[in-house]
Amino acid sequence: QVQLVESGGGLVQAGGSLRLSCAASGRTFSAYSMAWFRQAPGKEREFAAAIKWSGGPADYADSVKGRFTISRDNAKNSVYLQMNSLKPEDTAVYYCAATRPYYSGGYYFRDYSYDYWGQGTQVTVSS
Repeated sequence: QVQLVESGGGLVQAGGSLRLSCAASGRTFSAYSMAWFRQAPGKEREFAAAIKWSGGPADYADSVKGRFTISRDNAKNSVYLQMNSLKPEDTAVYYCAATRPYYSGGYYFRDYSYDYWGQGTQVTVSS
């Protein structure tokens, strides 16, 4: 069982930056592929970024590509989302998610690929 706790959300002006953090419990964090999803008011949850346990390039939604960067620190059991050039449309609750260990099923942009979810952190971008 993995528990995920997000932090770092808040209110920022358009064009600003925020860094989200997700701390994971457990001793095998390096075995989990991790992702960030987001859900805006009245909208469905959508994929933002993913980073695989096996390495390789990260995956990004087109809407955040070039502005957001996902990274991980296995020694700290943490995954991060650096968000730059924020826009009002980035306003959402951001969720951290983890696959089962050594997941290799692909579809990292689909929420059904993930078995563990955090409670979310609110990001609000003012215009």
